[in-house]
Amino acid sequence: MQPTKTLTEGQKAYEAKRAAKAGMSLDKWLASKQREKEAEAKAKLKAVEAAKPPKPPGFFGRLLERAQRPLGS
Repeated sequence: MQPTKTLTEGQKAYEAKRAAKAGMSLDKWLASKQREKEAEAKAKLKAVEAAKPPKPPGFFGRLLERAQRPLGS
């Protein structure tokens, strides 16, 4: 895991309150936030990959496609 940027005292206090509310230690809370951020980025990348249009067939792909068609067409 990569070290995150250092938090100011106010940010640490805010995150400590949120961690206490969730019943976790500050370290576990920050680690879980980092994992969630990484999972979200991974999901976004996967969605972008799925949204790409399929690549058109190349020369050999078109040739094989024509070879499989009946002779009449």
